[in-house]
Amino acid sequence: MKKIESFQVNHLNLKRGIYVSRKDVVGENIITTFDLRMKEPNKEPVINTAELHAMEHLGATFLRNHSIYDELTVYFGPMGCRTGFYVIFKGNLDSKDVVDIIKEMFEFIKNYEGDLPGADAKSCGNYLDMNLNMAKYEAAKYYDEVLCNLKEENLNYPNNI
Repeated sequence: MKKIESFQVNHLNLKRGIYVSRKDVVGENIITTFDLRMKEPNKEPVINTAELHAMEHLGATFLRNHSIYDELTVYFGPMGCRTGFYVIFKGNLDSKDVVDIIKEMFEFIKNYEGDLPGADAKSCGNYLDMNLNMAKYEAAKYYDEVLCNLKEENLNYPNNI
């Protein structure tokens, strides 16, 4: 069985950052999947489901209401390993192309006040499993420590050695 691309990334050397995970052709269009890596794999505790879920609701709401990225967003959701998120945008993009929108989104999450969008039984299949305070904490940590201090090593996957 063929090993999928994301399993070929050397997670032993992976730092927190924004990475191009893959590019796919859909019809005549290219879509780019980004790896928003908030935790160093296998070195830091993963993000708990309650805060991950709250960040998912806030991030998706932010992108779908953005004046430009509402039409460019295909998907925003958590990684199964709970070390970050995947976001898929229309276009042949590189990590540097999306730094501003990712910073804007995480600034929105870390400063969010009010009721969580879609956090009710009618709108969500697991609405009780959300933690806004910890979502804001995790978003602020990623924003302050990573997004405001990006280097090449945080924008390009490490070699698979």
